Amino acid sequence: MKHRGRHRRRRRGRALRAFLAGTALALTAAATMISASQATVSGSPGALKQLTSSADIRPLRLTEEPVPQASLDRLAEEMGRPVGVTTVLESTDRSLRDAIDCTDAERRALPVAPVATSAYCWDADDTRGWQAGAITTSGDADDDGRWGANRVILSGWTHSGGPAADKGLARVAFVDADDPGHLTYTWVLLVVPVDGGRDYRPLTSHVSGMVWYQGKLLVTADDGDGNALYVYDMARIQRATATDEAVGRVRGGWSAHGYRYAMPAVGSYRVAGGEDAPHPGSVSLDRSTAPDSLVASEWTLDDGDRRARLWRYSFSPGSPGDDRAGLLATDAAGHADADEVYGTKADEVRGVLSYRSTWYVSRTTDGARDGHGTLWRQDGDGAKAAKCGADETHRCWSGQTESLSYWESTGEVWTQSGQTLFALPLASIEKALE
Repeated sequence: MKHRGRHRRRRRGRALRAFLAGTALALTAAATMISASQATVSGSPGALKQLTSSADIRPLRLTEEPVPQASLDRLAEEMGRPVGVTTVLESTDRSLRDAIDCTDAERRALPVAPVATSAYCWDADDTRGWQAGAITTSGDADDDGRWGANRVILSGWTHSGGPAADKGLARVAFVDADDPGHLTYTWVLLVVPVDGGRDYRPLTSHVSGMVWYQGKLLVTADDGDGNALYVYDMARIQRATATDEAVGRVRGGWSAHGYRYAMPAVGSYRVAGGEDAPHPGSVSLDRSTAPDSLVASEWTLDDGDRRARLWRYSFSPGSPGDDRAGLLATDAAGHADADEVYGTKADEVRGVLSYRSTWYVSRTTDGARDGHGTLWRQDGDGAKAAKCGADETHRCWSGQTESLSYWESTGEVWTQSGQTLFALPLASIEKALE
């Protein structure tokens, strides 16, 4: 029976790869039907320009602000002993659909080129009123690509519809990815301790960037928040004891908007201040630097004339189990300064990725008839974009990928667009570039 099950998975895997290839061909054909005036990207973002002046670097300074240990201890005492990732994965209660079971509209979110090699779709009923955003994986968390024995994907979502009181709620899907043919998940609500750990409030922010590194999860915060990043501890996840739609302490226990788990922030990074201080719009991990680094892009308005900046911070050299593991490198005053800062002519920047001195940025195309975006590779020499087959169309990337995550142990880039989660080899992105 085990052999037959394995053969069925292999046959389904081959069928799925063939299906994805066919989907890509159909998307390519659709792209070639778009007129050149609609499909060709006007203007390359050009080469990256390194910015080295104090005026360029100083506004990017972050100040680390840990939540007092006493507050976290009080919350754990009230809610019960925290749990870790393994416990959360053992209680996954929802499933993603394989690409072959996705709708035509969901598959149109896939890139025309390069071709996705893995694709899944979320349950529309489970995500109605929520907007997909950041993504990170156990490939970020540990260099062997696993967290303990598990392959894990974390998918961030922000509440964008429904009651006004729910707007801005942030949650993360913990996805058990051990079996590529059957991904399961459960939700964890992101919260922030208040009143000395006697209660917590929801994190109300658009989750456009997220990196899981060692034992910490760093999550971007909106411009309306004085913090650029919130820090979560992957070993400090609290069980909710009530199923109310409320968030925090309720009569009879603790509620997490109806979810089983709440994850309280253990710290944050506050921006330096001033009108020129950008919040990271998207973040990702770069394992090709020494030490490993957090790279960030500036979120720019679709109709604005301000070009984006790209920059990086070093992670602390702390080893797993160390108090500094997973945190940014700081000086004695708790300041984290950017190691590198670049200016790019790209606007409408969303996702960012850096690997071996090369930067990749995804750009949105809100309002475009084909619904696709562009993916550019940039360095100090210039910029290149993936193109759709033999024609000159460059709008062949997925349209709303706010986050890019490189799973180094497998060579795959993971991202999501709307209801669709997908992956493809970084090598295929390189091949698709002009």
